[in-house]
Amino acid sequence: MASSFLSFSLLFITVYTADGFLEYSVHRCEFNSSELGGIRYIYSMYHNKLEDIRFDSVVDKFVGYTEHGVKNAERFNKDTAQLAGFRAQRESYCQPNIGGFYQHALTKSVKPYVVLHSVASSSGNHPSMLVCSVYDFYPKQIRVTWLRDGQEVSSDVTSTDEMADADWYYQIQSHLEYTPRSGEKISCMVEHASLQEPLVTDWDPSLPESERNKIAIGASGLILGLILSLAGFIYYKRKSQGRILVPSN
Repeated sequence: MASSFLSFSLLFITVYTADGFLEYSVHRCEFNSSELGGIRYIYSMYHNKLEDIRFDSVVDKFVGYTEHGVKNAERFNKDTAQLAGFRAQRESYCQPNIGGFYQHALTKSVKPYVVLHSVASSSGNHPSMLVCSVYDFYPKQIRVTWLRDGQEVSSDVTSTDEMADADWYYQIQSHLEYTPRSGEKISCMVEHASLQEPLVTDWDPSLPESERNKIAIGASGLILGLILSLAGFIYYKRKSQGRILVPSN
């Protein structure tokens, strides 16, 4: 998680006055580690959804964003006791809560699942391309490689970055352009913290599931048509046998 900050916020005070104004404050902790050096504490006060004043541990003082906020920031910064209290929040408030996050949430891992399929190659250098899609894993760090007859493939391979799903899970796609050879075995190998051993998915060169479904639907339709035709033929024969033929004079 070193590449970006995580954060949590608490809404503390909400006050409605008779004339409809709204005042509230937010305490926010942003962090990329549980160490004090990787923690940032931000306290913001809002008036009618507009941020009025903020204390930021990086700036180490109050800053006003409105005329009223600027005046209050000057007053707060002169109050050494109040300023010291906000400076201490990074250690007294953020760090214990972040430690809980790391212990109960951030150290957990979720196993990925893999979908392997083929698409038409766009480069023209190879007639085929395989796509290894890896979904719903956590944490972010992952390694996806291709194996050809058990040997790692390093050429004609491209991969996306790990993409967040906005629900703490990630996904990644890796592409392999290749020229098929008879009897070869191609696999996508995934290494992740949630796995005790690498997850290896072999490519099945038979028809993909979508094509198999199309064939199954077509075959089912053909069989149904034959059954209906046979039923119609039997009905016709029975009706024909039940007729009484009257000889003409």
